[in-house]
Formats: sequence, structure tokens, C-alpha cells
Amino acid sequence: MSRYVVKLGSALLTQEGLRLNQAGIQNWTGQIASLIQAGHQVVVVSSGAVAAGLGVLGLTQRPTDMPTLQAAAAAGQSGLATLWETCFRSHGLASSQILLTHEDLSDRTRYLNARATVLRLLDFSVIPVVNENDTVVTDEIRFGDNDTLAALVANLIQADELIILTDQQGMYREDPRANPNAELLSEVQANDRSLDAMATGGAGTLGRGGMTTKVQAARLAARSGADTLIAHGLTENVMVKIADGEAIGTRFVAPDATQTARKRWLAGHLRVKGYVFLDEGAQRAVTEMGRSLLPVGVNRVEGDFRRGEAVALMDADGQQIGTGLTNYSASEAKAIVGVATADLGQYLEHVGEPELIHRDNLALR
Repeated sequence: MSRYVVKLGSALLTQEGLRLNQAGIQNWTGQIASLIQAGHQVVVVSSGAVAAGLGVLGLTQRPTDMPTLQAAAAAGQSGLATLWETCFRSHGLASSQILLTHEDLSDRTRYLNARATVLRLLDFSVIPVVNENDTVVTDEIRFGDNDTLAALVANLIQADELIILTDQQGMYREDPRANPNAELLSEVQANDRSLDAMATGGAGTLGRGGMTTKVQAARLAARSGADTLIAHGLTENVMVKIADGEAIGTRFVAPDATQTARKRWLAGHLRVKGYVFLDEGAQRAVTEMGRSLLPVGVNRVEGDFRRGEAVALMDADGQQIGTGLTNYSASEAKAIVGVATADLGQYLEHVGEPELIHRDNLALR
């Protein structure tokens, strides 16, 4: 048995953004029914609420202001959920709706509650249909695209594979719109940084994601050991073919080593509130020797954060190498930059932990 997270984008789920693609959803639910009959578990991450709501509001293009986006999501969400439920019921299956924000997965308790809920629904053979809660989301807590949301869900439930269905055959070495003979990549390593230059992005007018977000999602999913498969959603029986191991689309292979559940949460589900820049010695200690980050190894601190909030660990080149929960507030951390552990009392009114970030609260990228 395998556990799949299947993400479908707005370009597939809607007809030019003015109404839902009922025939398409009926087709995909039939494929999911086949997977379940074969003993697999499936979680759906569905786009389309905002796009579906545009027609209800009489709009012909995606708005840019938050109140109108939220209104469109509210207008379209009920119809989207009802259509999924109706189509699954026609195949003898039950479905459920789960609305999430990044804040839900940043809070450890709510993260664990969401995980328990999804897994229990799967125990009851009820298919969870997950969407970002666009009706209440703000710029500070929005996922930014459902590719990221799908990857976070794959981490959440430790899926075996993330399937991203789109209106492209997969990832190409070059932009196929500029070069019709561009090579389709059949299999790549998720952590291969050379992919960044090939992922040119460029989402359509109805969606928020592009190939760049899909590459990032593949890397995020890989943290829990899940491969990611990007394929064209209109390929006949695409999900069944993927489950049967057919070579289709582009597979992003996860590395053998995977992170613990807590490390995955630290690395992928938290929004950083600040930045801590490490010197070369601290960078080696953290990345090569698995040590905690001490104040003496920090060059500078940026941002405004409280004790216990997430900060990004940055190397000398300004690249993020990890995420951690800080033992000190921003003002305290700035006061002890470069200070040896034995001297912390000279700079702080109250000395807490000797580490700025303990290794148990630190996850590398």
C-alpha cells in the first residue's frame, strides 16, 4: 500500500476560471477510486476555490486585493467542495473538506491535530480534500500556492509520493514555450540545485504557482522521503499509470536520508521572524558536526522576534542553511552577537540557555 497526496491546480479544475471542470473532476475521482480499490490511500489538495468564485462574482480575471480574493474564495468554496463530494459519491466513496492556513501548521499542537485528523479520516476510508483557507488567509500566513501546501501535507502525513497534476507534461530543461524541442526531464534528484535555473516559473492568470514553486515543493516533500511526480493532468488514467510505475512526467527523487517529524516541522512548516548570520566556524559546527548554535558564532542578527520563534540561519554568502527556534528575543540576541558563553551575564539581565539555538530545535535545509 502507498500513500499519495494528489494536487490539482486551477488550470485543470476550472474552465477558464469561470466555472468548475465537472467532467474533469469526475474523471480524476474515478482514478482515485481505482487507487483506493488497489489498497492505496489518497489525500487530495485542490485548488479552484478563488477561480470558481470569480464567475459567481462576475469577474473575468483574478483580483489582486485581499478582500476580493477572500470574497471569491467564499463564493467558490462551497461549490468546489460539493462537486468533489458528489463525484466521489458516484464512485461509492466519501470525502471530507479540510481548510488550512500556514498558521495552522506553524503551531505544533494544531499541526499534530491536523495530522491526527487526516490519518483518522484515511482509517475510515474517507478521502480528505484539502485547500488553503482563502476566506480568512492574509499575506502573512498564506502558503502562496497550493504546490507548497501539497508538499506540507505530504510531510504532515508522511506520504510516499506527491503527485502534482498540471497543464504541462512535466519539467523541461528549457522553457518549451520558447523552444518547442526542449527536453522533458524524466527523472531528477529533488535536491539538485541546477534545477533552479531551468524552472522559469510563469503561472497562468488563474493560478499562483509555476514550475519554480513545484521544484521547491518537491524539495520540501523530499524532507519526509516522498518522491514528487509532475505530470499532465489530462493524460489518460495518469494517476493509475503513476501508481503502476509507468515512466510519465518528471519524477523528483527524494534522498535516502529523511528528517524526523519534528525536524520536518521545524524545516518546512514555520515562517521565520528573523535572520541569524553565522561565521564560518559556526557554520561548520552546525552543518558538519551537528552542534548547537552559540552566540559566539554569530556575526549579526536581523528581524524582530520573541523567544521561541523561528529564525533562519544564514551562511556567509547570505544563503539560508537551516531554521531554528531561538532561546532569546531579537533584542537579546543582538546584544550577545559574538559573545562567549561564559560572558553572557555581562550583556544580559537574565541568562537563560547557553545556546542561541539548541541543536534539538534546529533543522538544516
